[in-house]
Amino acid sequence: MTRKNTQKTRKQRGVTLIEMLVVMTIIALFAALVAPRLLNKSDTARVTAARAQINSFMTALGTYKLDTGVYPTTEMGLNALRHRPQGVNQWQGPYLPQEIPKDPWGNEYVYKYPSDQGDEPEIICYGADGQPGGEGILADIVSWKSQ
Repeated sequence: MTRKNTQKTRKQRGVTLIEMLVVMTIIALFAALVAPRLLNKSDTARVTAARAQINSFMTALGTYKLDTGVYPTTEMGLNALRHRPQGVNQWQGPYLPQEIPKDPWGNEYVYKYPSDQGDEPEIICYGADGQPGGEGILADIVSWKSQ
C-alpha cells in the first residue's frame, strides 16, 4: 500500500472511540453543571408566577369591593370574580378575563374573607408541596406579605 492510500484510508475511518468518549464526557460535565441551575430558575419562575397571579386577584378583588361595597366571602371564593354570586346586585363583573387558574404547581389557591390578617382578604399559595408552611421552594406565598 502506498503512502497516499494509507492517508486516504485514515481520513475515511471517521471518529474513533476515544474521541467519542471525550465528547460524551464533555457533554456530561456540561449537563451536570448547567441542569441544577436551570431547575432552580424553573422554581423561581413558578414563585414569580404565583405572586403575579395573587396580585392580579387582589386587584380584581379591589374592583369587586368598589362595585359591591364588600369583598366576596370565603364561601363565594375567587369564583365571585368571574360569576355573579347569588344576592349580589351591584356586581359589574367579570373582574378577571379568564377562569380562576390553579397555582403554578397545579393546586387551588386558598381564599379567606374575613381574614386572619386584617381588613383585606387572604390569598394563599402553598408552594411546591401544596402543604401549609415550609421553607424555600416549599414556602407559602401569601397576599399579605410583600416578597
